[in-house]
Amino acid sequence: MAFNVVKFSRRWLAFLPDSRRLELYPPWWMMRIKVLKLDNDWRHIRIRLPLTWISRNMGGSMFGGFQASLADPIAPLACSKVFPDYHVWTRHLSVDFVRPGITDMELRFDFPPDTEVAIRAELERRGRSTPSFEYGLYDNQGRLCTKVVCVVAIRPAGYLAQIGSAA
Repeated sequence: MAFNVVKFSRRWLAFLPDSRRLELYPPWWMMRIKVLKLDNDWRHIRIRLPLTWISRNMGGSMFGGFQASLADPIAPLACSKVFPDYHVWTRHLSVDFVRPGITDMELRFDFPPDTEVAIRAELERRGRSTPSFEYGLYDNQGRLCTKVVCVVAIRPAGYLAQIGSAA
């Protein structure tokens, strides 16, 4: 049986707030992220991704892989908190590097109330939903450096077993 760090952290680090557990998540701990804001049950998220000697590429800006690995699970994590009775995962991730990140970056994610209402209606009507979220990483001057579009699959419990996928 393989070690699952997510299950481990849920069970043994449950006493810590979500923000601290995110900072201690091994890939992000090594990236030295800092959760600046995690409000309203994951509906408003701000995370600082520092530009360090290890995250800086040969051109002096932040590696795109650092940005993408931070951006990838944010929308699904937020959806799993808002819709806890469903299985949630990233269906598609698009990352557009608009300008080089030459400072620390700040990931800014907001879960719009109208999007939540639309997802709830679709879940009630179809039993599943595949919403799209747009968010970004910004430099110290507040300029958009990386535009992220994340399509999230929200499926009923047991969905993966029904289609024969490993659960």
